[in-house]
Amino acid sequence: MSRLIERLRGGLPDEALVTDPDVTAGYAHDHASFCPAGTPAVVVLPRTVEQVRHVMRTATELRVPVVPQGGRSGLSGAANATDGCIVLSLVRMDRILEIDPVERTAVVEPGVINAVLSRAVAEKGLYYPPDPSSWEMCTIGGNIGTGAGGLCCVKYGVTAEYVLGLDVVLTDGRLLRTGRSTAKGVAGYDLTRLFVGSEGSLGIVVRAVLALKPHPPRQLVLAAEFPSAAAAGDAVCRIMADGHTPALLELMDRTTLRAVNKLANMGLPESTEALLLAGFDTPDPAADLAAVAALCAAAGATEVVPASDAAESELLLKARRLAIHALESIRSATMIDDVCVPRARLADMLEGTAAVAAKHDLVIGVCAHAGDGNTHPVVCFDPRDADESRRALASFDEIMALGLELGGTITGEHGVGVLKKEWLAREIGPVGLELQRGIKELFDPLGLLNPGKLF
Repeated sequence: MSRLIERLRGGLPDEALVTDPDVTAGYAHDHASFCPAGTPAVVVLPRTVEQVRHVMRTATELRVPVVPQGGRSGLSGAANATDGCIVLSLVRMDRILEIDPVERTAVVEPGVINAVLSRAVAEKGLYYPPDPSSWEMCTIGGNIGTGAGGLCCVKYGVTAEYVLGLDVVLTDGRLLRTGRSTAKGVAGYDLTRLFVGSEGSLGIVVRAVLALKPHPPRQLVLAAEFPSAAAAGDAVCRIMADGHTPALLELMDRTTLRAVNKLANMGLPESTEALLLAGFDTPDPAADLAAVAALCAAAGATEVVPASDAAESELLLKARRLAIHALESIRSATMIDDVCVPRARLADMLEGTAAVAAKHDLVIGVCAHAGDGNTHPVVCFDPRDADESRRALASFDEIMALGLELGGTITGEHGVGVLKKEWLAREIGPVGLELQRGIKELFDPLGLLNPGKLF
């Protein structure tokens, strides 16, 4: 320990090193349940690329594992410390280096908060679409590490589609530049995409070139109430099959609606089985909402209420953004699943999750990015109750198994981390696992970067 701290001090200012165990304990884990976390030897908070390179050179020399972190808002344990590791927190590398309206790009450091970037580019008439529910606290580096999504994925896509190029510090301290800053480019293998979603297991992202969009018009949102998950799923299929491209298409089940009402007293309809929110940011959103309202009615909606203005639309979106927090308030702990299924199987996923909740006598609410089939079943439980914790973990596994049975994937945007290692192996199979481990070994031959994550 003393040798590690001494070597780190050789290239870092005192304020970048944290060794007080009461403080370092706060960096031990992210927001995931049932994910073991170790005790870090030291937390390093660099401000420059050269300081990150010094950390990695030191770690390689002394064979010390390194766990990179952003805002620690993750839900899979990917940012959890291991015993004796260096926690490399990148939150102080938080500069927006450039916003280019001509190229429609932003160049940022990894610690920039998603919402801060979004507001900064909006001032120049531009738009950074990926918007996770944790956008007020999650960092761009963390978003890149997990391949984060958000409410607007159905129209605008996920983080991977906006990362044009990266600067990455490798395990031995070398600096790798991937990708491009131009509108297009196909030179060599796409290493940029390889790093997106790699959960800090291949290198440390220290700079990112991000694509931007022109800022869209203010969106209008409608809310449609359905008597069953099947009816809501039918409406989603009708909307997509009819050629509509909503800016968002979100769903909340009855359990989630009740939780949001309890938390924020929003007056949402608690008698409905599913509430579908559809938003459009087109030149004529009212016309799009009218067309979607007709499709919802044809699918069996009991009531369809279009917002009349942006303020009403924002109120509906606030309810959706509060969904996870509201479910977290039901019990003292939650497990937030992230199963993505084909849109046509969305109703099967919701009904199957309800059956799992009944089987294990648990509260499990579901909110979903319905437009791309990405469901977030939230298992609520008391970690002090051993039997309830056991049932929670069993239900979590059954929900992931259900997702695979329906032709889906174990994670649409939260990542694998520690929580889903076993399930990654089931999804990609032995050949896929062998090749992924081979890639890991190529970039990290000593196994120092975020060990124990993914596989």
